[in-house]
Amino acid sequence: MEDLFARLERTFNPELPSLTESQQQLLQELNIDENQPGTILHDFQTLIDFLQPNGVEVSSVNNLLPLKVLSEVNSRLSHPIETKLKRPVQKSYPYINGLYLLLRSSGIAQIRSQGKKQILVLDTATLESWSNLNPTERYFNLLEAWLIWGNNEILGEHQDSFGNLFRCSQLWPRVPDKGLKFPKYEDQYNISYYPGLHNVALLELFGLLSIKQGKAQEGKGWRITSLQRLPFGDALLQLLFPLGIRGELQDDVNVNFGKLQSHLQPFFPEWEHNLFVPQQGFTDGIYIFKVSISHAWRRIAIPAKKTLGWLAETILDAFDFDYDHLYEFSYKDRFGRTIKIGHPYMEIPPFADQVQIGDLSLEPGAKMTYLYDFGDNWKFDVQLEAINQPDNKIKKPKILEVHGNAPQQYWSEDEDEENEGE
Repeated sequence: MEDLFARLERTFNPELPSLTESQQQLLQELNIDENQPGTILHDFQTLIDFLQPNGVEVSSVNNLLPLKVLSEVNSRLSHPIETKLKRPVQKSYPYINGLYLLLRSSGIAQIRSQGKKQILVLDTATLESWSNLNPTERYFNLLEAWLIWGNNEILGEHQDSFGNLFRCSQLWPRVPDKGLKFPKYEDQYNISYYPGLHNVALLELFGLLSIKQGKAQEGKGWRITSLQRLPFGDALLQLLFPLGIRGELQDDVNVNFGKLQSHLQPFFPEWEHNLFVPQQGFTDGIYIFKVSISHAWRRIAIPAKKTLGWLAETILDAFDFDYDHLYEFSYKDRFGRTIKIGHPYMEIPPFADQVQIGDLSLEPGAKMTYLYDFGDNWKFDVQLEAINQPDNKIKKPKILEVHGNAPQQYWSEDEDEENEGE
């Protein structure tokens, strides 16, 4: 069996063939609209319309769509699927799962807190930018949202260091000219894990391959009987794979669309503008955090201009912990990506003493995890309750309220002996 390093070496081979004349002609003559080369624009708009006007409540942990809306959304798509699972989840509907990935990674939809509820809503400013794009611009901006910005962590999976373009590059050579067939349900397990069924669905929605569906079996999910590469998919991915290999598509902290434009505009001159996602910037005020661990919690006020380092020390003071260990804050940004900000002595930036509270782009209801002491792994839940008006009287962090006894940071030998005696 070929090991991972051999696969990587083969994948990162710089001697990839360039586009043929017929492939170049295919790209130049393609007219992109709602239904070609695939139905991605039509189905993406379907999901946007579904969220109008007030959004949809999503799960509290991974912020995914609930069971009660999945069947309805599925029925509205160009490629509705049949599933006979007793309790399907968003992942059970790969087309929905893929479209959800694009909604979040594009910034067109984001999560807002309403009390204890998490609501998936459309971002007005980004949606307006989207509405001003022509079909070609929409298509390729969504392609970037998928292949450059679309980390599968958004779907509740682990962070993917390779990315979706690499995943698709691993599938493509496995699909022969006559198609890849799956005589039995079990035969499709491989593509379920790599590149993942949502990526397979997106390959069809973008018009890169065609999928033949089979009849669903009792207790099982989406049935695929075959995959067939399409000429447009061969041409487009032949152009994109080398860019990924040379590192030209590495993502940044800030989401900026148009990375593929210089490479594809010669074939698609209609691509002139890109999706604009406004950056929130610094938000001044007094931030009110509720910090909880076990059955104890503390309410803390801190000015926006103070750094996360100040908040870290205030939390430790509030729970009578010492300062002897490293720590890390983590939270999800508006795109569903995990942002980590560490102790100043850690190796990888950003660092807590360099990031102001007001630069975190948090909104009331947002949650962070404060992990202290990587040996004992004390996890504090940090929830932003409110952002009050700036107050010159509050110049330093302040502990406003104390509830419950703090857990004991260290156990003494005497206490261990007493516990053993019991």
